[in-house]
Amino acid sequence: MKRTHDLSWPAVVLATSCLAACWTTQAQELNKSAAIALKPADFQQWRLAAAPPHPVDNKPSADRVALGKMLFFDPRVSRDGNMSCATCHSPAFGWSDGLPTGRGFQSQLLSRATPTIVNTAYNTIQMWDGRKKTLEDQAIGPLEASPEMNTDLERFFAWINENDGYKKAFAKAYPAEPIGTETFKKAVASYERTVISRTSPFDRWIAGDKKAMTALQLRGLALFVDPVKGNCVACHAAPNFTDNGFHNLGLASFGNESPDQGRFAHKKVAALKGAFKTPTLRDIERTAPYFHDGSAKTLLDVVEHYDRGGEVKTNLSSNMKPLHLTAQEKEELVGFMKALSSPLTPTSFPQLPPN
Repeated sequence: MKRTHDLSWPAVVLATSCLAACWTTQAQELNKSAAIALKPADFQQWRLAAAPPHPVDNKPSADRVALGKMLFFDPRVSRDGNMSCATCHSPAFGWSDGLPTGRGFQSQLLSRATPTIVNTAYNTIQMWDGRKKTLEDQAIGPLEASPEMNTDLERFFAWINENDGYKKAFAKAYPAEPIGTETFKKAVASYERTVISRTSPFDRWIAGDKKAMTALQLRGLALFVDPVKGNCVACHAAPNFTDNGFHNLGLASFGNESPDQGRFAHKKVAALKGAFKTPTLRDIERTAPYFHDGSAKTLLDVVEHYDRGGEVKTNLSSNMKPLHLTAQEKEELVGFMKALSSPLTPTSFPQLPPN
């Protein structure tokens, strides 16, 4: 009688490991082929407009930008004179603050991470929860919020209307308009429209410089746009790497007893519970930590979260599914995201009008 021989456990493990290694190698070869097939001509929709859009009543000018820059860097816009817009949106931290969640008036802890202002000029809606539609409305928001700058607007504009330096600057920038909330909003937004990133290695690559990105970064791009593998492009869309939409990413903080409801607080649609605006990925390497709650310390942490398909599955975005990426593929995605940062440009601080 013939005897059947069961495979020993070591043999099973070895065979399984060999198969896994084979599949991994095949996947990597497929991704290399996909990367080689990428052509800059196929990515022209990712070119940003030379100048961001602006309202018809706030056309850009040097005087408006100069005034907006003074207001942006002036701590006297806050109630106690200790916080400027640049305190939280610092050029040293990618125009954010480097903290998991922001700090507001008298250093009180805020509930959300400070978003960068890089390329917000191209957004069609502002803030993590979309409560401000335009860049102008966004500009006044922190002053109005008591947990943030807690500004006494009546007192602030009374002071600024008595300040000779600011009176002259407002007269040059908005000669036919009174100094007040509307002209403040317009001036700060005018300056923020100059904080632009569009000369990254990726931008240079789509402009025709084939050596602008490394082979690893190109493989990351292939994964990024692959609708089956990474599918990052589903939300981080052309040209500014955002769809300006709102998504629940299944962050662990959504499992808290009283989770941040995000967009749902302003638009009562059940699918928007725990949904937050897709941020741009431009200059993303400089704006750690990540997500609206600052829970991801590194870009690899971000990729790992997506690879797991999120933590809390309640009300999860339909785009959130486990990706089953290899360690190499995760490295490639991180490499591509680092190719979205433009060269640093020095930021000069304006001379502020004396009291």
